[in-house]
Amino acid sequence: MNIDTHRHIDQSLCGKPLYVNNGNSQVELVTTPQMAADEQGLVHGGFIFGAADYAAMIAVNHPHVVLGASDVKFLKPVRVGETVLAQAQVQEVKGKKYWVSVSVTKDGVELFQGMFTCFVLDKHVLE
Repeated sequence: MNIDTHRHIDQSLCGKPLYVNNGNSQVELVTTPQMAADEQGLVHGGFIFGAADYAAMIAVNHPHVVLGASDVKFLKPVRVGETVLAQAQVQEVKGKKYWVSVSVTKDGVELFQGMFTCFVLDKHVLE
């Protein structure tokens, strides 16, 4: 498994890659108490989005890929201590523009779905 992008991601916050190949990826996120939004243990949606975004980035797997837009739905809540799986697949490519579908599941139940519009740039976005 060769990952060419987002090499400095904190995997405890965005998930651990399980699979990357030919426009597909899987990222596993183990949720922790630091991700809680409240005393009942609801995981803040930003962490689920982060895992989905990371899965999309490594599905494209280019050193200069960036997120341009997303259309997402949070379908079910996630509790602290649960492990979720983000699966991404490149659906279409037009030049430098990539559309990547992402689904986040727990035990086969879909919790989140989204379409991410990614761009592969000629150089780093900060250059």
